[in-house]
Amino acid sequence: MREHDIEPIRGLPGDLPPGEAILWQGTPDAWVFARSALGARWIGGYFALLVGWALVSGTPLGALLTAGFGVLAMGLTYGFALLVARSTVYTITNRRVVLRIGVALSKCINLPLVKLGGADLRGLGAGYGDIALTLQGPSMLGYAMLWPHARPFRLAKPQPMLRALPNAAEAAGILAKATAAIVPVQQRGETTQTVNAPRPALGAREVAA
Repeated sequence: MREHDIEPIRGLPGDLPPGEAILWQGTPDAWVFARSALGARWIGGYFALLVGWALVSGTPLGALLTAGFGVLAMGLTYGFALLVARSTVYTITNRRVVLRIGVALSKCINLPLVKLGGADLRGLGAGYGDIALTLQGPSMLGYAMLWPHARPFRLAKPQPMLRALPNAAEAAGILAKATAAIVPVQQRGETTQTVNAPRPALGAREVAA
C-alpha cells in the first residue's frame, strides 16, 4: 500500500475543517514538466552536439557511445518527470494552497492565502504554465524542501511553484478570486490590533504537515 492510499482526501494531509472547500486541484503534465523544469531540451541538444562533434572528428564508435549516454540521460529525465507528475497534487481551497510533493518522501506544504503576497503566471504554450507564489513575511520553507517545485534561482527567499499546469490561466484566476475574497476578512480582523502590530510568522505547522 502506498502512502497516498491512506489520504482522507486526495492531495491533503487530513479532512477539511468546517467552512473550507476545495476550489481546484491539478497535477503537472510530465512531458511539459521535463522540458520546463528539468531542461530536457537542453540536455537533448547538448548530447546532439556531442554526437555531431564525434562524427565530424571521424569517431563513429565515440558518436555511438555518446548517443547511448544521451538516450540514457533523456530516459532518466523523463522518468523522473513521470514520477513527479504521479506523486504531486496541487490544491487550492478557499483558505490555502496545498502542495503535496515528494517522489521518495511525500510531504504536504500548506500556504495560507492570507500569507500570499502575489502570484506570477508564466505561460509555457498550448495553455500550460507555471504559477510562482510570493510569500509575505518570514517562512520556514527551504529551496531544497521545495525543489523542483520552486522558482529557479530564488535561493535566499524561495518561492513555491505550481509547475507545468494544464489550463494554468484558469488555476491562476481561481487563486486570484480566492485570495481577494479572504484578504478583506483578514484586514477586518486586524482592525482590533494596533496599526503597527507585526504580522504573525508562517509557523512550522502551517508550512509542512
